[in-house]
Order: sequence, then C-alpha cells, then structure tokens
Amino acid sequence: MKKRNLLWVALFAAVWSCGPKTENVEEVEIEEEVVLPDNSLTEEEKAEGWMLLFDGQSMEGWRAFNGDSTPSNWIIEDGAMKGLGATGGSDIGGDIVFGPMEFEEFELEFTWKISPGGNSGVFYHVVEGPDYKAPYYTGPEYQVIDQLGFADPLEPWQSLAADYAMYEPDLEGEGVVKPAGEWNVSKIIFTEEGASYWLNGKKTVEFVPYSEDWTARRNSGKWNDFPDYKIARKGLIALQDHGDPVWFKNIKVRTR
Repeated sequence: MKKRNLLWVALFAAVWSCGPKTENVEEVEIEEEVVLPDNSLTEEEKAEGWMLLFDGQSMEGWRAFNGDSTPSNWIIEDGAMKGLGATGGSDIGGDIVFGPMEFEEFELEFTWKISPGGNSGVFYHVVEGPDYKAPYYTGPEYQVIDQLGFADPLEPWQSLAADYAMYEPDLEGEGVVKPAGEWNVSKIIFTEEGASYWLNGKKTVEFVPYSEDWTARRNSGKWNDFPDYKIARKGLIALQDHGDPVWFKNIKVRTR
C-alpha cells in the first residue's frame, strides 16, 4: 500500500534591482511507499469486512482435521505458519482446519511458498466426520505445488492454481509461476454466480459452481470414489500437509 503526501516547497528569489522582492511557490507531489506488516489488515480492509485467520504469532483457531488440538507437524516460523511435511508423503493425517467458523460464499487471500519438489493445497467447504479421512473427501482444492521442480510430470489438472481434478489453470504470463522457495499471493473467490482462482495477480481458473459443466466434471474421473465431494455448499477452510514443507501467511477472508 502506498501513501501520498503533499509537500509545499517555497522557493525564494531575492531580486536586488529596481523591482520588488518576488516569491515563487511550487507544489510538489511526493509519493511515499508505506509497507503493510505481514498478517495485518488496513483500516480500509477492516471496513470492507476482511478478517485474519492467522496473526503470525500463534495457531489460535487452527486444529487437526477431525481433531481437537493443533498437531505437532505445524509450527510458527518467522511470522508464517509452517507445515513440516511430517506425514512423509501421505495425504492423510497431517491436515489442519480453521475451526471456529464455516464459510459459504467468500473471498480468501493467502501468501505461501513451497519447498523444492513440494506439494500441498488449500481446501474450502470441508466437512468433518468419521467417514472422511482427509479434507479432499469433501472439499474443493486450490492446488499448491512446485510447478517448476516437481519430480514427476504434472497433468494440467494437477498443476499449480488448478481447481484440482476439476478445472485446469491458465499459467501463462511473466512472473505468474515462481520457483520453489519464493513467496506467492493467491486468491479464491467463490459465489454461486461464479468462482475464480488467482495466482500472483492472474486469474488461473474460472467456473460456475453447480452448473451443468461443473456437475459433469464432479461426476466423472477421480471423484467417482468420493460420493460426498463438493456436495456441501459451506464448510471449513483447510491446509494440507502432503509430506513436504510449506509456509502460509497473510491468510484473510471476507464473506460475499
């Protein structure tokens, strides 16, 4: 965020001739850049209804999926929430949810980075229960992955900023895909009228939830074995531990 200040500069020129002393006044606009600290909101964002899901200092509000406490594989490191990748490559058992509230229509922004070759994800509309071993049993996923350095070739539906196994992302553009270890800014906008995923300022995915096209994708392929996938129209937000170190900060949301 940038703050602009106006500076009045008085330029005095003394003329020691027959004419009178003159004074010239020039208005100079100086642009001052103000850096917003991580894990904080501007007054404007607060007025717009944004809320932080992470304060940079504690795991308050976050707990294990289907659990009641924060698992040891998530810690705070330099103002970021870090998943240690302690599940050893399994996609079950290490995920966390923001437990205090569910979201239906919303806008979610988050900053993240991934370890070399790493894989993770951000879920929403997640439902808990004994029939569900992980968030992806019910919740759509914004794919977080080392697009440039993943060990195996990625199918488009597996790629970064995809609606995983539903909608393939458009990653074209300078600076959209960054190497592992660099921070990225992502956004999910979800309403019944239309949804979109964003990566570093670029819209990567756009779709209409519950439409004929959406339903056809939901009822085919990978999701045949997950009958409750994307059925819930509201639920929890979750972060995935897929066995690789991953960092998140600046996690904020507002309802739509």
